[in-house]
Amino acid sequence: MSVQVSLASDQPQTPKATPDDVNRRSANFSPSIWGYHFLSYASVETNIKAKQRAQELKEKVKMIIMAPVKKPSQKLDLIDDIQRLGVSHHFENEIEELLQQIHNSSHDSTESGDQETDNELYTAALRFRLLRQQGYNVSCDIFNNFKDDDGKFKESLVNDVVGLLSLYEATHLRIHGEDILDEALTFTTTHLESATHRLSPILLKQVTHAMYQPLWKGLPRLETRHYLSLYQERDSRNETLLNFAKLDFNLLQQVHQRELSEISRWWKDLDFVNKLPFARDRVVESYFWASGVHFEPQYYFATRTLCKVTVLLVIIDDIYDVYGTHEELELFTEAVERWDISAMDHLPEYMKICYQALLDVYVEIEENLANDGNLYSIHYLREAMKVQVRAYFREAKWLHQKYTPTMDEYMSAALDTSYFMMATTSFVGMGDIATKDSMDWVFNDPKMVKAASLIGRLMDDIKSHQFGQKRGHVASAVECYMKEYGATEEEANIELSKQVNNAWKDINETCIQNTTIPIPLLLRILNLARVIEVIYKHDDGFTHAGIFLKDSVVSLFVEPVPL
Repeated sequence: MSVQVSLASDQPQTPKATPDDVNRRSANFSPSIWGYHFLSYASVETNIKAKQRAQELKEKVKMIIMAPVKKPSQKLDLIDDIQRLGVSHHFENEIEELLQQIHNSSHDSTESGDQETDNELYTAALRFRLLRQQGYNVSCDIFNNFKDDDGKFKESLVNDVVGLLSLYEATHLRIHGEDILDEALTFTTTHLESATHRLSPILLKQVTHAMYQPLWKGLPRLETRHYLSLYQERDSRNETLLNFAKLDFNLLQQVHQRELSEISRWWKDLDFVNKLPFARDRVVESYFWASGVHFEPQYYFATRTLCKVTVLLVIIDDIYDVYGTHEELELFTEAVERWDISAMDHLPEYMKICYQALLDVYVEIEENLANDGNLYSIHYLREAMKVQVRAYFREAKWLHQKYTPTMDEYMSAALDTSYFMMATTSFVGMGDIATKDSMDWVFNDPKMVKAASLIGRLMDDIKSHQFGQKRGHVASAVECYMKEYGATEEEANIELSKQVNNAWKDINETCIQNTTIPIPLLLRILNLARVIEVIYKHDDGFTHAGIFLKDSVVSLFVEPVPL
């Protein structure tokens, strides 16, 4: 995808000399490729006619959803298309009602008239995936129907590429103990990869993309952008649904452009690029991260909050990882523990700048929470930041002491520096469903948050540890595992990747076995894991943002979908 915008030069930043002449490390992070490009979107206005047209199409799509069909499987296809096209949040009640009916009838496919479901791989796998995505704890035993007498998947399935693709996507919602889905993943992956030479162009695109990015682990907005182009090529497309999805994508893109413009203005006013030049300038990428967690327009405050906190975490991370001396880091840790403006008196000048910004952002959050009647949340946010900074300091001490921790020691700190802070922050701005009980749930180290944190830490370490070691970073999980178990780097990566896969099963279990936490809140934790999956798939896409994330940012926030 070509970028028709003027981007900043991608040259390494060099920290300015410090007055105290301390010999400091430098990671030579490349500057932002965006500069202040997104400030230009401040004047973007919503197209009133487009909004009115979208509303008209929305009502027509609602009628399509509720219209009777000859085969129940047609409803499954429609729900899948609506979700993949990114407009399901407009029809949550209608979709839930349909899936409830499908779930109730799935116990007796003959009675429901859907005899095809048990015998057609595509439909059986699609129904399984849609129900699990919705939180239904449906059994995977249905897939035994597609095994032969020897307990292996039937060879006849090899020619059913559409069915294999449907099963492949379904396997990514598996939980612990579902061996049949582990087998199905291996089976479908092998045969889909070998079938690419004999597929139609549109099916080849679907298979190739799914192999690269399974739907369940992908970021919803990126998957929507991809699916819009595929759906448009289909002969069976519904023009009303397609036109609504296009308009809706572009209208939401305009909302995101204005949000990103506001965030960019805040960032420019901070002037950290000049005041703290040693740190990464990743405000646009931080917004990509935050909007990956909350893309819905009603959660603007949540997106803005998570974005600003993420930006500050990046700066603080670079202070602990790269720039600060051991003595300075001890002072900053104590200042965060105190959480008081007077604590700045003992900090060096560059830390005062960061600390002041931290306090200011939390005051802004507190004021908004007070207006919404959810002031109790600010206590959890502060405590989560303290947990984060303590863990940063523990890792900094290991580096200072040239100590390689055991895996248990490392993961104890790593899980705190990964996603606990962001999981807590992601609940802020979610309205009345983010109750005190929900905040307590996050703080009680639930399996889902722990799993998302593990995915975040290990995927980051696997992809970035070589760069980290070149710049004198604290030992990563890869180095810790190699030292403790006498393993090679390849063996360490294989083992850590297994742990990532198991963590995804933990996330899936919570999604289908949860009875206490509202699904919209669990979705934030799931989306946090998805962000990591996307950004760290092949490299540290956040630090080296000019390679992968550039095209993703352009597709979501710069280029509208052609109408």
